[in-house]
Amino acid sequence: MFRPRALGLLILLFFVCGRVAAASAPPNIIVIVTDDLGYADLGVQGAVEDIRTPNLDAMAKEGIRCTSGYVTAPQCSPSRAGLLTGRYQQRLGIDQIPDMPLPLNAVTIAERLRPAGYTSAMIGKWHLEPNEVTRKWMQENGIEKLAPKDVMPFFPAAQGFDFYYKGELNRYYANYSLDGTPREPGWVNQSRFRVDVQTDAALAFIDQHHQGPFFVYLNYFAPHTPLEVPPAYLKPEWKNLPLRRQAALSMIAAVDHGVGRLGERLSALGLDKNTLIFFTSDNGAPLHGFRDSPLNTDPGGWDGSLNTPLNGEKGMLAEGGIRVPFLMQWKGKLPAGMTYQAPVSTLDIAATANAAAGLRADPQLDGINLLPLLEAGAKPAERTLFWRFMSQTAAREGDWKYLRVGDGHEFLFNLQNDPGEKNNLAASQPAKLDRLRAQALAWTQELTPPGFPTKPPNPQEAVWFPQYFGVKIGGPPSKK
Repeated sequence: MFRPRALGLLILLFFVCGRVAAASAPPNIIVIVTDDLGYADLGVQGAVEDIRTPNLDAMAKEGIRCTSGYVTAPQCSPSRAGLLTGRYQQRLGIDQIPDMPLPLNAVTIAERLRPAGYTSAMIGKWHLEPNEVTRKWMQENGIEKLAPKDVMPFFPAAQGFDFYYKGELNRYYANYSLDGTPREPGWVNQSRFRVDVQTDAALAFIDQHHQGPFFVYLNYFAPHTPLEVPPAYLKPEWKNLPLRRQAALSMIAAVDHGVGRLGERLSALGLDKNTLIFFTSDNGAPLHGFRDSPLNTDPGGWDGSLNTPLNGEKGMLAEGGIRVPFLMQWKGKLPAGMTYQAPVSTLDIAATANAAAGLRADPQLDGINLLPLLEAGAKPAERTLFWRFMSQTAAREGDWKYLRVGDGHEFLFNLQNDPGEKNNLAASQPAKLDRLRAQALAWTQELTPPGFPTKPPNPQEAVWFPQYFGVKIGGPPSKK
C-alpha cells in the first residue's frame, strides 16, 4: 500500500516525465511550396505595394524570413526533385523536365522521416513522374506513348508518402477523402477552386494524424497558369490592374488564406509550438507574355507574379529565376521576427528536417542543417551554392555570384552591392572570376552528365540575356 507522500512523488514523477517526453517529441514538419511565385509577392518583402498576404507576413514576423533563399533550378520538376531529396538533382540525372521521372531509388524527405515514426502526406502538384516530354526515358524503356501504367508507379506512394491527394486543378489521385477518412486509391473530381481544395486536403490529413509526428508536403498550384480570378479573394483596389495581375494577387491571397487556416488548426490542436514550417516557391515568376491580354491566351506566359527588384525570370539562373520567398517558423524554438541574409537553399530543408526529427546527419545530403545557425543568428561556414540549367551554370559564394552561358559569356556580380545584377565585374575582378569558375567546373564534374553545358544557348536564352543583361549571346563572348 502506497503512503500519501510516495503516491505524491509518483504523480510528480509521472507529470515531469510526461513533460520531458513532450518536450523531446520530434516536431511535426510542414513544407509549403507555391508554383511560380516571384520574390516580390509577399507583403513582408516590401517590394511592391499591391500584394496582400497578412498571414504569411505574420508567419515571417513570428519566425524567420530568409532574404537570400534559393531553389536548385528555375523550373518546377528539377527544383522539386532537389528540395524533396536534399541533393542536387543533377546527381540523379535531372537537369530539366525532360529528364524526369525522379528515380525510384532516390530517397525523399518522407522516406527519411519514416524510421522516426512520421506519417507523411503529399498534397497538390507532384510533377516528378514521367510526362509527355520525357522522351529519353520513354525510349530507354521501350515506350512509344505514355499510359497510366507507365506513370502511376512514380506517384507519391512510391516515394514514401503514406497518404496523398495529388493533383493540380480539379482532378486528384487520392487515398483519403476531404473528411479525412481513408479510401481506395483512385481519382477524385473536385469542382471548387484548386487552392481551397488543396488547403482542405492538408487540414483533413492533420485532423486525422495530429497525434503525430507527421510530415505534410503541401504543393499549391498557384499562381501558375492557367490563371483564375477567384471572387472570394479578389479585392476592389485591384480592379484597375492588368487582369493577369488581378488573377495572381487573388490566387496568392487564397494561398495566404490557406496558410492562415493551417496556423489556426495547429493552434487549436495545441501543435503550433511543436511544428516546423517552411514556405517557399519552386522557382521565380515567368515574366514574358502580354500583360494586358485575356487570361490564359498565351500558355506559359506571364502569370501575374513579380520578381522585383531582382533581375530575370523563370528559366534563368539570374536571381529572378532562382531566388524566391523563403520563410521558416518553429514557435518557441526558432527566433521570432528574424531577417536572415546569408544564402540558404531548398536543399537545406531535408537536412534540417532530418536533424529536427533527431536522425543522424547523412553525408549524401547536399544541404545543411539550418537550426543551429538560425538559433544563433550566425552565418554558415563558407559554402558555395551551385546551379546548372539549359546552357547556364552559376555559383554563389558569400556575396559573389558567377554566371556562365554555353557560348562562353561570363558574368560576375557582387549581390550585396548589386542585387539587380546590373554591373558585370568579370573584367575588373579576374581572380574572383577564376576562383568561382574553377569551383563551378569542379562541381559539374560530379554530376550526370559531367561538365559545363556544351550546347549553344537555346532560343529562349537568346531572348532573355539581351533583355536582362544587355548582352547578345550565341556568338563570340564579349571582349569587355
